[in-house]
Formats: sequence, C-alpha cells, structure tokens
Amino acid sequence: MSIPQRFGEGPPPLTIGIEEELAICDARTLEQVGRVDAILGGLDGRRLPGRAKTELHASVFELNTEPCATAGEALEALVELRRAAAEAAASAGLAVAATGSHPLAVSEEQPIVQEERYLAMVAHHGVSALHQDVQGLHVHLAMPSGEDCWRVLEGLLPWLPVVLAVSANSPWVAGRLTGMASNRAPALAELPRTGAPPPLGSYAAWEAWVEELVALGVIDDYTWIWWDVRPHPGLGTLEVRVPDQPTDVRRSAAIAAALQALAGRLLLAGEVAVADRGHYEQNRWAAARFGPAAELVVPGGGRLATAAELAREGLGLDLDGSEAELQARFGDPREAVADLVARSVA
Repeated sequence: MSIPQRFGEGPPPLTIGIEEELAICDARTLEQVGRVDAILGGLDGRRLPGRAKTELHASVFELNTEPCATAGEALEALVELRRAAAEAAASAGLAVAATGSHPLAVSEEQPIVQEERYLAMVAHHGVSALHQDVQGLHVHLAMPSGEDCWRVLEGLLPWLPVVLAVSANSPWVAGRLTGMASNRAPALAELPRTGAPPPLGSYAAWEAWVEELVALGVIDDYTWIWWDVRPHPGLGTLEVRVPDQPTDVRRSAAIAAALQALAGRLLLAGEVAVADRGHYEQNRWAAARFGPAAELVVPGGGRLATAAELAREGLGLDLDGSEAELQARFGDPREAVADLVARSVA
C-alpha cells in the first residue's frame, strides 16, 4: 500500500516552511533546563504565525512557521515566533538560545520528554539518542510531485555540505571547545538512517524501500528516517535537515532563500545527475570540522574550493564567517551562552 502523500495538493511548489529548534536556559545560571512545559504553556492561546512543539529533550522546543511564499515572509514569522517564545520564557524565569548546541550542557543529563515516540526512540537507540541534545534548522520546500521531490533531493545533495559549513554553530560540547565547527553533525550521525540518502533512483523506489522497512518492523514510518534531506509526503514537501540552528534569525531566512532558489532551478532543469555519495561523506566531515574555511570537492568533482566560495558562487550566500567562530571567541562557555541569549531575540 502506498504511503499517503500530499504533493501538489497543498501550497504552491517551492512554498517554504521553516522549523527552528531552540534551547531553554535558566535566566540566572544560563544552564540548559528541561522546562519545555513552561514555554508551551506560556504560548498557549496566543495568535501566532505558526506554532511551538516538543522535541526529544525537554530542554529544547521547536518553532514552526506556517507555509510562506518567500523567505522574507518566513523571516517576519520567525521574528514574531522567537519574540513570543522569549516572552513566555522570561515570565517563567527562563531564556531561550538559538544555537546548534548549548555550550554548557551535558547531553546525557538532559531530561527526555515523556511522550511515547521519544521514549521508544531512547529505548531502541540507547545512548545515541541521549546524545541528540543538539538543535537544527529544517527547511521544507513544497514539491509538485513525489518524483519531482526525489529529483530535487538528488540535485540539492551535493550542495548540502556547503549549507552545513556556513551554518556551523555548535563548537562547544559540555563546556569544552572541541575544534569542530559543528559538533551537531557527528552527533546526528550516531543515529541510524542519517547522512546522505542511498541512491535509490526514484521516489517510487524510496517509497518501496520505506514500506519494506515498515513491514519488517525496523521503523514505524518514514519520519524515523533522519537523513540530511528527506521526502516528507505527509506535508507534500522536501525537507532539508542539514543546517545547524542559526543564532541570528536572518541567517535562517537567508539559508531558506538559497535553498528555495536552487530547488526552483532544479525543478526547471529536467534530469539531474546522481550525486557522488563518497564526495558527500568527505565534504560533510570537512564542513563540520572547518566550517566556511573547509575545502570541499566541488559538485561534479575535479577540484577543491572553500565552502565560503561555493556558497557565494553556487548558492548566492555571502555570509560573514560562521557563528561557530563567534561562539569560539569566548574562552568561557557561560559567556558564550550569555551572548547567544542576547543575539537570539535581537
């Protein structure tokens, strides 16, 4: 039986939906705390251009925009959502921090949300699930059909390490600078079904592969697949999941705009070459390690270029360094958290 899908049934193709994951901090100590109930309770009943929801850890919450025609429209929604969340947090003695990882937090010590899906995930995945106290930016792009969705996925794939590099924003782990620009990227790779999708060749082949895993009892449904980019037929979108969560909300919008533009070109392009998964694995690691300075194999191969150069030339993203560099300039992780809180709702 086919997976229910809404491709072409909802908003027009290339409509954007953005999900941001934010950390919850004690306003006085700046430690990460498991108070998602206070955030959601404080937002309950407010008219907002989106919604807030739980994530795996109770010390994180997610903000979702409504479908937006442009990145500018999405930016306005994100600003309003962040401000509302910050107000709800302040009323409970809390603060919010938009970052790929909380500089002070020990992931395994953060409480898990007591919902069936999350408890099942921890029971099955063990410590690799406990390590997922990291925050990402997810960009949904409405697709006209399942086959278009898979074709755009394949075309976007070589550029996703570039997006990871310029979004890198998680240099701290448990109070320590590790030397990685993105510690979130290797943490995600501890889970099964992450990184680059296998070269299945078509949406129909992806659908058959998912149905087999469900029938075998390996996964409950396709949302248990955490690739860097995946089809989301229930929403009729292609979901890009690779970026670290930006602190500056304008970076979230800029990344969404770049992905929307590239997806639009790919929809018009016809056939798309199958991405080299070996190059992808190498580029993903380099992007996580070095951020914008990473030397990456250019899409199509044959030479190296820095992620910053590829971002400007291929994606129209001319961001000034990375936010990982901004975090790393602080020698004290608590000072880094204070700066994150200040810049998250500017």
